[in-house]
Amino acid sequence: MTAEVLLDEVTGARQELTVVFSARLLGVPAWPEGPFPFDLGSRRTDAATRSTYFDPASARVLYGAPGRPRRWHLPLDVEHNGLHLLGIEILRAATARDHEHALAVLHFNVDRPLMPVLRALAGRRESSDEPLGGPLDPVGLFAGIAEVPASGAPLAMSRPYTVAFMTPMEQHSLVLRAGPEGQLPCTADRWLWQLASCSTPEDYPFAPETADEQLKDVVRISADWSALVLRQGTAFVGHRPDTGVDDFFAFGALHTRTVYLDALLLGYLQRDHIDELTDDLSEIFGSSQLARRVAALERNIAVFRSTYWRQHLTAYGPANELLLAFQNQHRLPARFNAILAEAADYSRLVQTRESQQISGALGVLTILGLPLGTALSILQVLDDHSITHLLTALGLSIATTAGALTTRYGRLVLSSLQGTKDEA
Repeated sequence: MTAEVLLDEVTGARQELTVVFSARLLGVPAWPEGPFPFDLGSRRTDAATRSTYFDPASARVLYGAPGRPRRWHLPLDVEHNGLHLLGIEILRAATARDHEHALAVLHFNVDRPLMPVLRALAGRRESSDEPLGGPLDPVGLFAGIAEVPASGAPLAMSRPYTVAFMTPMEQHSLVLRAGPEGQLPCTADRWLWQLASCSTPEDYPFAPETADEQLKDVVRISADWSALVLRQGTAFVGHRPDTGVDDFFAFGALHTRTVYLDALLLGYLQRDHIDELTDDLSEIFGSSQLARRVAALERNIAVFRSTYWRQHLTAYGPANELLLAFQNQHRLPARFNAILAEAADYSRLVQTRESQQISGALGVLTILGLPLGTALSILQVLDDHSITHLLTALGLSIATTAGALTTRYGRLVLSSLQGTKDEA
């Protein structure tokens, strides 16, 4: 418990923070295209480099394609209240309903205790801190480019998603591994939990009976560091002392801000699209145009499935594990399977109605055509050309048709025709 309380006052050797907001794109930015290209020595993590980590479909979603940009970045250098803003990004994430939907991304270095910053971003109680104020206010940073956060967004989406990276110093024994192959103290995962959930024990008391379940999605990237993905955020924590700028953790921080962030952004986009598909399903009977609504829904599902729905991104394991952990936290596989099953039920319903309508149309032809055809055939066989007899035959056929429409079969035909009218 002591470790959990002390985290509120801990400043790691290296602290980096990425903040993601749902946004509404107001116009195409006149910024450089592609993701923010972080550098490490001679290595530059631009779109071309990062695309090599992902399958082509995922790379197109995250970085766009030639002539069809989806992502822009702007380098900045702003320091305020212990936060150093390095740059911002905007990722176009249009959905079937919202063509201006986007994700706004801010990249920070943090020079003060990280936990209070995370609590403030999550809107925790008794948090008077305002880390994104003044020159760091996202509204001002994205003015004229995007509305941040997007207006009308649900509470879960109006709060930012945070990706925190922290490495320890020698004195942070509560998170350090006992030697290269030693065991981790249990407090290490408690630190991960707090940073990922943006909460302290006072905000969310950690029940020991459910500890294993709460921490089952911890990703051991290597002996040196671990990650945990939760609904509110993701955290990466080192397990050996950070020795400085050229330490391994510089490479880990680079991956956190690039490839691993992009895996989480893809999960974020998947969640947004599944939320929209779920909403579409709930409104399927809100219009008389059922067939058209179901056809549009099936098309949207097909587009989502071919464009966004991935559970295997790359041959490099951690990015896949992070995406799967994000999907599990938001129950995306189960929700998408439920969407597919419900859409299939509606499709069968439409097919049944169409079959009934076709049968009704054939019934109308039968009821109208059979008496008249029979009467005319009889006159032709008798070689009767009398106008009086022809009119009599027409009258009898109309009477027969009217009588047929009063039978159970006739009423079913009329009911089918009424259904067809309602669908038109």
